Amino acid sequence: MLWLMRLSGFLSVAMVVIVLSPSLQSFPPAEAIRSSHFDSYLRFPGQIASAGTTRPRFPFRQASPLHNAGECEPVSVDSTACDPGLVHIAITLDEEYLRGSIAAVHSVLQHALCPENVFFHFLVSDTSLKSLVRTAFPRLRFKVYYFDPERVRGLISTSVRQALEQPLNYARNYLADMLKPCVRRVIYLDSDLVVVDDIAKLWGTDLRGRTVGAPEYCHANFTKYFTERFWSDPKLAGTFSARRPCYFNTGVMVLDLDRWRRSGYTRRIERWMEVQKRAAVDGAGGRIYELGSLPPFLLLFAGHVAPIEHRWNQHGLGGDNVRGSCRDLHPGPVSLLHWSGSGKPWVRLDSNQACPLDALWAPYDLYGPAP
Repeated sequence: MLWLMRLSGFLSVAMVVIVLSPSLQSFPPAEAIRSSHFDSYLRFPGQIASAGTTRPRFPFRQASPLHNAGECEPVSVDSTACDPGLVHIAITLDEEYLRGSIAAVHSVLQHALCPENVFFHFLVSDTSLKSLVRTAFPRLRFKVYYFDPERVRGLISTSVRQALEQPLNYARNYLADMLKPCVRRVIYLDSDLVVVDDIAKLWGTDLRGRTVGAPEYCHANFTKYFTERFWSDPKLAGTFSARRPCYFNTGVMVLDLDRWRRSGYTRRIERWMEVQKRAAVDGAGGRIYELGSLPPFLLLFAGHVAPIEHRWNQHGLGGDNVRGSCRDLHPGPVSLLHWSGSGKPWVRLDSNQACPLDALWAPYDLYGPAP
């Protein structure tokens, strides 16, 4: 039986490579699956302490320089974030998920037809990480924004997984406040994913007058994202009246920041977090949801989301939120692989407990010295 399970896993990876092959061969830098380098990604676990200190250092290799194709819109080397020809991506950087964040950036650049036109907005609670980004990506257009954990610490209630309680997990709520007003749209990406298609395709999504665009999953049991207390309270449950709410994953979103600012959604999200916080400490009431930053987004936007093709968020590859488990891809094409859930590919690879699909993350890993 064990050999049959292993054979099934290898066949799954082989099928995924076949499915991904069109997108992996579409652009000049698309040398994404380099199995000959796979062993080198297993030799450099976790974080290494610097000599004479207890602070970890992060030995990341420098990514190979990538250049725009001839048909790309020219952007000045000295252009700011306000240049209208740029594609804007926001992502968090923290020590626990840093390896994943760097891999995500690397994957975007590898598959972009116009990598020099991509501008990254990094949300951090430790500004010293800026130098690391510059070392790994010397030509990258980016800006670092300090997110003060105290801004949300008093609003966060306990969740099913401790990682979901980290303040930086809520920084996505404040993008419209932190980014310059000239940045009118942004793609938000989680740190546990890789992109295997040209990000400009996602950037060009028609939001149809909506504030949020994301892949929707209307077959999911939407009621499970909120507690019995929520659904038994007519005032709370009435939030979804006159709309057909569907689950969407907030790890991949296209956000219209102009509409967000005009509608004051940052404060509206905070209000729902306050309701949850009060309910969680109210012995007679009880909390209205169990997960972290997702439910407030569902409360505001579910049923009002611009749908995006599922290929842009093949999520759940990290398994469930209690224990890591191996998952297969959803049927259909793939433009983005997302290890949402408790299992992360870099952890499983380092512990020699990799799932078959983790091999598709490894080629983007820049951790450790050059092989």
